[in-house]
Amino acid sequence: MNTQTESLPESCLSIIQSIQNEMGKVIVGQKHVLDRMMIGLICNQHVLLEGVPGLAKTLIVSTLAKIISAESSRIQFTPDLLPADLTGTMIYNPGKGDFYSRKGPVFTNILLADEVNRAPAKVQSALLEAMQERQVTIGEESYPLDDPFMVLATQNPVEQVGTYPLPEAQVDRFMLKILVDYPEREEELAILRAQRKLSSRPEADSVCTVEDIKSLRQMAEELYMDPKLEEYIIDLIQATRHPEQWKLDFSSYIQFGASPRASIFLSQAARALALLKGRSYVTPSDIKEIAPDILRHRIILSYEAEAEGRNADWIIARILETVPVL
Repeated sequence: MNTQTESLPESCLSIIQSIQNEMGKVIVGQKHVLDRMMIGLICNQHVLLEGVPGLAKTLIVSTLAKIISAESSRIQFTPDLLPADLTGTMIYNPGKGDFYSRKGPVFTNILLADEVNRAPAKVQSALLEAMQERQVTIGEESYPLDDPFMVLATQNPVEQVGTYPLPEAQVDRFMLKILVDYPEREEELAILRAQRKLSSRPEADSVCTVEDIKSLRQMAEELYMDPKLEEYIIDLIQATRHPEQWKLDFSSYIQFGASPRASIFLSQAARALALLKGRSYVTPSDIKEIAPDILRHRIILSYEAEAEGRNADWIIARILETVPVL
């Protein structure tokens, strides 16, 4: 599939629609979040969700794992968590007089890292190897992780007590950073009524398999993207590093621009978004729509930006308004 004239297979559209319908049974509203979760799943990349407690972040993750019939694990990150609690450890066998490896909960398809920014640095380092290398080292031996392997991490805003900013190297491994906001009035009313009786809470069913997700991944990789759009992506990333080249006046607000990983992820995510919309090609609107979720955690702001109340989303909006599509 390399032209705009070819259409998507009906089986592909059916899988996407089935997943979206099942998610809608359990999750009220939050369409933006659900679509971004689907993009991360299709691209086999990691997703970071940020929001205050009580916004159904954990429910979204657990529901997604059930729908695709994938193995999932949940780890509650706490200040006293140890790397071995995540990856596993060596256990001494007194009968044989040797050690054997006991694998930790990271050996799964979908790992829910709940409140990931409450754990110490050593745990974050252990998670970093799993996210980047898709393997885990226990003792002197390395073990590959399953395919797909996806970390869906939730974090509370850094301003809350007991939270710590994640290392930049780790944050960069997340394809998307999704901001989970409060529901609208009518959505919250629907949530209230749905939760009135514990016995009648809606539950999602498994509607596809891991192999179906892999087929969606291959389909997204083959979607057509015009070479000019690839150049547009590079220009957007360059504008985070050298805004003055586009006569943007906030160079002093940016300490570090987006990494090269941002351009790779932006290209992959735009293809996945086009797939969700039922198209076999990428448009500029796909890139603009997904860009904030790709870039907001990759732009390191200066103290001046923080002092003047400017955040990464404001900078991204200015860039999208200014940088032209070739």
